Amino acid sequence: MKTKSFYTFAAAIILAVFSVVSFGQDEDKTLSPYFFVKGDPKVDHLPLKDTSVEVSISGVIADVRVVQTYKNEGRNPIHASYIFPASTRAAVYGMRMKIRDEIITAKITEREAAKQEFETAKKEGKSASLLEQQRPNVFSMNLANIMPGDEIQVELRYTELIISTDGTYEFVYPTVVGPRYPSRDEAGRGGSVTAGYLREGEPQASNLNIDVRVAAGLPIREIDCPSHQIAPRWEGPSVAALTLDEANAFQGNRDFVLRYRLTGGQIASGLLLFQNEDENYFLYMAQPPERVETEDIPPREYVFVVDVSGSMEGFPLDTSKRLLEDLIGNLRPTDYFNVVLFAGDSTVLSESPLEANANNTARAIDLLSQQRGSGGTELLEALKTATGLPGAAGVSRSILLITDGYVSGEKGAFDHVRANLGNANVFAFGIGTAVNRYLIEGIAKAGRGEPFVVLSQDGAAKAAHKFRNYVESPVLTDVQVQANGFEIYDTQPLSQPDLFASRPVIVFGKWRGSPTGTIELTGSTGKGRHSSTIDVSSVQPDERNGALRYLWARSRIAELSDYGSADLPEASVREITDLGLKYNLLTAYTSFIAVREKVVNPNGDANGVEQPLPLPVGVSEMAVGSEPELFLLIAMAFVTLIVIRRRTTLTNPICQ
Repeated sequence: MKTKSFYTFAAAIILAVFSVVSFGQDEDKTLSPYFFVKGDPKVDHLPLKDTSVEVSISGVIADVRVVQTYKNEGRNPIHASYIFPASTRAAVYGMRMKIRDEIITAKITEREAAKQEFETAKKEGKSASLLEQQRPNVFSMNLANIMPGDEIQVELRYTELIISTDGTYEFVYPTVVGPRYPSRDEAGRGGSVTAGYLREGEPQASNLNIDVRVAAGLPIREIDCPSHQIAPRWEGPSVAALTLDEANAFQGNRDFVLRYRLTGGQIASGLLLFQNEDENYFLYMAQPPERVETEDIPPREYVFVVDVSGSMEGFPLDTSKRLLEDLIGNLRPTDYFNVVLFAGDSTVLSESPLEANANNTARAIDLLSQQRGSGGTELLEALKTATGLPGAAGVSRSILLITDGYVSGEKGAFDHVRANLGNANVFAFGIGTAVNRYLIEGIAKAGRGEPFVVLSQDGAAKAAHKFRNYVESPVLTDVQVQANGFEIYDTQPLSQPDLFASRPVIVFGKWRGSPTGTIELTGSTGKGRHSSTIDVSSVQPDERNGALRYLWARSRIAELSDYGSADLPEASVREITDLGLKYNLLTAYTSFIAVREKVVNPNGDANGVEQPLPLPVGVSEMAVGSEPELFLLIAMAFVTLIVIRRRTTLTNPICQ
């Protein structure tokens, strides 16, 4: 009985350890799903009630209006904070705050000045709203002095470019920020995204309403929403409107993804012009040539870098296994491959490239089948391991990263990929219902590759097939865009990547003088030189293209910061700040601030509330835990119990 009591006591200790880990973890390290509300527990915990999104797509430009409604249903004034996502390509150019019947238009100002103005308004008892960029695709909203019964609407406006790949146009409205595991390199820098999360399976209390109108300019062949149920309404062959089905009103735990194809699989190609009093802007898009023949493709080597961390447990890891089985199982006999698995550390299948034969394929698939998601996400170390592996001689090497992207050390990964461009092409597969698209798109851009996102298990095979077709051979290399007789300047991006798929070459810029002359695209294909030309004089400036000024500025900011060095030089910081102020854009160094001048809370006292986020659908609570710390504590508990038992046995013969 003594022994049984001892093990019962041991089990109780272990359960206590689990409780400590689950409920008392360091917020910066684990992004705990449990939120903390300061002050009176009777305060409304979830002030966000409704999110309404209106999307207008005209040609290749989307203009988006987001209205978020907050309501204080408690008995005390509230200060609230909320983390929410946006597209990585979004140029956020406006914010308004409505309290009762009063509308306050926010102003753009330098980040620290905006923060100080917000804190001052907060102390003075004025209602205020502050919008800041935490990452290029993660924003934070802070609200001050929401009085009992107050309903506040915050309206955001942004624009982005809709780009076609293989004839498919895709618009994404992210709805939730997935957890971000701060890598060892990021620890202590304060750059991780920390937010509270609802318990796994706990329903969210806010509605999501989305209305989209697509005016494609050409007949639409098909329109599809793989993430939500939609009810499309056709207003003509090239215009479709749709509304999120009412049954989806609470499905704000997955990205909203809309895809459409044009008749004949056409890809937008042409020139847009906008003429303004001070500066003129253009957008050039040119369709690349067809891909080369399969027989002209040299042998290739693929290094698959697979995330097996805690957040990948369940649907993401199961989908990764199916994806890898498909990719590895369909390699050509002349190809080589290797596999790197990573969580808190990395495991390599082979120290040298493996031939893509049946035995090696079975070996890789067997290793993958044994994986269970656990641990942190040390992405940078895994990339270093992959790029450090010896490669096969005389082959074209590609590294494929498969992850949900729930890591905060993105810039270090971007820098490493860029520094190793001469060794390999790098592609990124994001798997999950709310992946970190900033990481996935950034890895692809830094590696001159293409991002892929798999939303469900059903889409894994299709994505694998698309990837195989994509990386067979570059479509166009040594890409150059030149203007002849058309004076252009401040063009973005500064250089063009190699093209691996049917995706247009895109250049933003400014122009002077008259819209005359030509713009020419040149490059090399597997069949020789390629050239295409657009006559500028055939295009008239259009005032409806005013969004080009925001898109140009956003492209320039992305070139300076989004996928660049973690430590930006002061000149780049100043330029980004100036661009934000001049073009009324949200950046890492400029914020939107709206203050209602009326004092509503004279003493300034209020309870602080953190708006908890729903976990992305398909993601378990293991995503916000820290397995290394968990197992360490369990091990310590076992050691302690063994010591106690040993001492008890030596001093008490009854226990022997």
